[in-house]
Amino acid sequence: MEVNRLKKILVVDDSALMRRVIFDIINKDRNLHVEKYATNGLDALDLLVSGEKFDAIVLDINMPKMNGIEFLRELKKRGMNEKVLIVSTLAKEGAKETIQALELGAFDFVTKPDSLAIAKGNLFSNMLLDMLYAAVNLSRRTLDNEVKQQAKDHSSIRKTHSIYGKALQGDTSKHSKKPLCGTARKLVALACSTGGPKALQYVVPFLPANLDAAVLIVQHMPEGFTASLSNRLDELSRIKVKEAAHGDILEKGTVYLAKGGSQMRLIEKGRMQHILSVTAEEARNGLRPCADIMYESLVGSSFDEITCVVMTGMGADGTKGIIQLEQKNKIYVIAQDEESSTVYGMPKAIADAKAVDEVVTLRKIADAITKHVGVR
Repeated sequence: MEVNRLKKILVVDDSALMRRVIFDIINKDRNLHVEKYATNGLDALDLLVSGEKFDAIVLDINMPKMNGIEFLRELKKRGMNEKVLIVSTLAKEGAKETIQALELGAFDFVTKPDSLAIAKGNLFSNMLLDMLYAAVNLSRRTLDNEVKQQAKDHSSIRKTHSIYGKALQGDTSKHSKKPLCGTARKLVALACSTGGPKALQYVVPFLPANLDAAVLIVQHMPEGFTASLSNRLDELSRIKVKEAAHGDILEKGTVYLAKGGSQMRLIEKGRMQHILSVTAEEARNGLRPCADIMYESLVGSSFDEITCVVMTGMGADGTKGIIQLEQKNKIYVIAQDEESSTVYGMPKAIADAKAVDEVVTLRKIADAITKHVGVR
């Protein structure tokens, strides 16, 4: 039997303490190994230029000689396609730099713990390993179990009856197949996770300013980062983009990005007014914001149609909520294809539930949304 080689990781961080924490987490894993380290971007670049090969790079941003942003610029300039995972601070400036790093080609990011106790805890360890496994195309047991449990739950639900008296299962025969007329009241609800911040830059900026619907987005990110992401998307886009705030009244032609560290729900006041509830509350399945919560809040709403979009991400968030939503509402489901997904987890989960109407590559998602929803 062939033995899988350990995936080689390069750690680039000027903090000896942080390097030690990361070393310990990675080297305890049976599939990963810290091959080398560098204390700044310049030394890391020298390693790569000399011919050293790594499966992934864990990169700090604030370092002497050459910081993480400058390092990523050099990689891009030289055409070096490395899988880079950013370890970012939770500070506001750190959030801006992280969004910039993603634009420059970083795979994704994890937030740097603000204490040694948190750094040595399971939460940071699991986040780091999950991201590295995704970067090097390995399946994490925890993620596999999550997806399998979701599939098991869906299978169990199909054999029983929901609170609405129908079996909860994907049935696209009930979905809308054609765009509705211009007078119809429509909504777009999008979910994404790993790889999402970068992927959204290929979707949101290509939506027209006069889109005939409001757009709700759940992107799994910590508090502070969604403000930077929404600001950047707004700068790049024709359509208005903002971080969702409690009490926002939905307007067509506006994108509302769920606030990190909070849950976002839609509250309907009559048929004509829809208000967002954004509350700091417990995470569901470790997620805050959680797409399932967003979709569940739409169940029974008076929209003539809801276009659900599921993009790149680990796990299965969104699938359960969409399956519940289709029992009461007319929906149309668009899923990102496997080839263009950074991690084919969330799109696969909704596809496996047989609830997808259209599968498209990343760069065609905006067109698919616009064609189905229409413009004013």
